[in-house]
Amino acid sequence: MGELLLRRWWMPVVRGVAAILFGVLALVWPGVTLLALVLLWGVFALVDGVVALSMVATDRGVPGVDRWTWGLLGVLGLLAGLAALVWPGITALALLLVIAAWAVVVGVLQIVGAVRLRRVIRNEWLLGIAGALSVLLGVLLFVQPGAGALALVTVIGVFAILWGVALVVLGLRLRALTRGSTGAM
Repeated sequence: MGELLLRRWWMPVVRGVAAILFGVLALVWPGVTLLALVLLWGVFALVDGVVALSMVATDRGVPGVDRWTWGLLGVLGLLAGLAALVWPGITALALLLVIAAWAVVVGVLQIVGAVRLRRVIRNEWLLGIAGALSVLLGVLLFVQPGAGALALVTVIGVFAILWGVALVVLGLRLRALTRGSTGAM
């Protein structure tokens, strides 16, 4: 892998620039980015469902339970993918509500865990605070789902920019390393 990176130092630079551009676009057009992510997920779910159903249809030697499981997964993938493509707004909202519910449940469980840990360790309040923050996030997502979705896109955009900068720096360092080693030969 290292040899390939040294020979193709420019590839991480290209990937990094693409990530930076994606991140900037995500920050400039968060609504469009959210729609694009939902539609891409819809296409993925649709393709995944078709592949699962084709596995069931083409391999008759698999036991019945496995075939039913894969068939069910295929149908669910098709339905979820179609729903995402036909109703992207509802799909984004549903995903956000699932994340909100998850945050509330995890937060409550962390608070319960902190109370139980009082007898075992000190500073269990840190777990309780983490739980309270998780519950707060979940409640905020339930109360303001639109803002929560846009915040999620913003986090993805910032991550993409940071990741892209890291890749560009890596590529440029590899280039300098490659030029330094060829000059010494």
